[in-house]
Amino acid sequence: MIIRLFANAILVASLTGAGAQAADLAAGKEKAGQCVPCHGLDGVAKAPDAPNLAGDSMFYLTEQLKAFRGGQRQHQQMSIIASGLSDEDIADLAAWYSAIEVSVTLPDVQ
Repeated sequence: MIIRLFANAILVASLTGAGAQAADLAAGKEKAGQCVPCHGLDGVAKAPDAPNLAGDSMFYLTEQLKAFRGGQRQHQQMSIIASGLSDEDIADLAAWYSAIEVSVTLPDVQ
């Protein structure tokens, strides 16, 4: 867990440029409040057409939010929501959702 958080902090710094402030998990958790109706605070989707975000890589989450914000990726709700996000907001949200640990249980098939 600690290694993963450290790696995520390094990735955020590299994605946001030299001298940029590292992502803030507490701020990400707070900012994720706007994501809860569809993606849940825990990153497990509440809406049937929304993806789970928990445990996704910080790189993937950052790139997708930037793509929604920049118009390279379109979605009726996400394009509007992401348009108001700063680079710091995106880094904080990506840090929050990527830091959530996910466990998987395979079905018992004989």
